[in-house]
Amino acid sequence: MSTLGMAVRDSSTMLRRNLLHARRYPSMTLNLLLTPIMLLLLFVYIFGNVMSTGVGGASADRADYIAYVVPGLLLMTIGSTVIGTAVSVSNDMSEGIIARFRTMAIHRGSVLIGHVAGSVLQSIASVVLVGAVGVAIGFRSTGATALEWLAAFGLIVLFATALTWIAVGMGLVSPNAEAASNNALPMILLPLLSSAFIPVDTMPGWFRPIAEYQPFTPAIETLRGLLLGTEIGHNGWLALGWCIALTVLGYVWSTSTFNRDPK
Repeated sequence: MSTLGMAVRDSSTMLRRNLLHARRYPSMTLNLLLTPIMLLLLFVYIFGNVMSTGVGGASADRADYIAYVVPGLLLMTIGSTVIGTAVSVSNDMSEGIIARFRTMAIHRGSVLIGHVAGSVLQSIASVVLVGAVGVAIGFRSTGATALEWLAAFGLIVLFATALTWIAVGMGLVSPNAEAASNNALPMILLPLLSSAFIPVDTMPGWFRPIAEYQPFTPAIETLRGLLLGTEIGHNGWLALGWCIALTVLGYVWSTSTFNRDPK
């Protein structure tokens, strides 16, 4: 069998392993998934009328805020989901399964590819679930074309891939699952410091550049523009740049750490 064929076969096996593991132990995914759902319900039903004023002015209502907040919560869902990937990778490292894989005749990179592919699929499923909750409480995409829906799906996949590779690197360098979970907390904290809940121009002047140019804000504004027809501007290129940069950084970091001979 060719090297490419072996890589595809072994990566498929590792993907199946990770999906089966997620199905048998769903508590981690469910716990992480509850965070964006609870925030969605909290901000819509508790703070919705107040927050809508900052989004659309005095004439805005809760429906306007639902349209604003859902795209941000969809990408925050990805950040929550990949924390489980960091924990899963750390468990594999600390429990010795990776050491066993190293002694087997399998493609070396298939272990990481299986984790990444499984995490991206779980992220997409989580986004669909949170999106369904958003639709149930009143979110509607206004005038998005089929091409814009396709672009939105591509952005979600790219963003999930980028964050997953970073999470894999965090899992590899963490000594245990608890440390991996703590190291990956910025995946949840960064959306709170972005335009997910309020516009950047309502933030203090000294903080706006941080909120505007961190990875989540350009991706959120791009997704919001694709689904709602709002202005995207330079955010599309920034989002694409962040996705590529984080993917390359996470891939190089993860593979170099994984290929390092254990002490």
